[in-house]
Amino acid sequence: MADTRPTKMAHVVYRTRRFDEMLQWYQTVFGARIQYQNPALAFATFDDEHHRFAFANLSLMQPNGSSEDRPPTVGVDHVGYTFASLSDLFETYARLKQDGIRPYWCVHHGITVSVYYADPDGNQMEFQVDCCRSNEEAHAFMNGPQFGENPVGVEYDPDEWLARVRAGQTVADLLPSSGDPSPSPIRGTLGSILQKA
Repeated sequence: MADTRPTKMAHVVYRTRRFDEMLQWYQTVFGARIQYQNPALAFATFDDEHHRFAFANLSLMQPNGSSEDRPPTVGVDHVGYTFASLSDLFETYARLKQDGIRPYWCVHHGITVSVYYADPDGNQMEFQVDCCRSNEEAHAFMNGPQFGENPVGVEYDPDEWLARVRAGQTVADLLPSSGDPSPSPIRGTLGSILQKA
């Protein structure tokens, strides 16, 4: 059988009871433009793809529900988006902070520098920059002792890193440089589930 795999992430579909709020949030955070919208459905994109997000308005489709509806414990934890540079990642952080959108977790995973956000429905996403120069280097890092000792990573202060990035520091400059930094606890939904276990 032929080895067939996807070549990229295509889109994410969200069921929501906060339809207008969700559309506004994704337009603000991603600079997304609405490709098509009716009262029940909307499709949006942030690049040349026809749609990266779709939204189903549960208030119309299942009107007897509640705005407090949440997914069960199992399901998607988060969706990851890679940025082209550390500067792009932190300038996005700065822009969103000005709009009142703050991350719930900022962590240097060793393999990525990551900033985690949650949308109005609590769907989580990771904005990241790869730290390795190649896929081979990334695979070697993940199979090495450093990743095995701390597969979660180390938290950082995003305002401090924003200033350092604006001053010209690179990913390598921002790697934990001394001692044995304590691993971060896992934040977000998965962290909450693990704390209860």
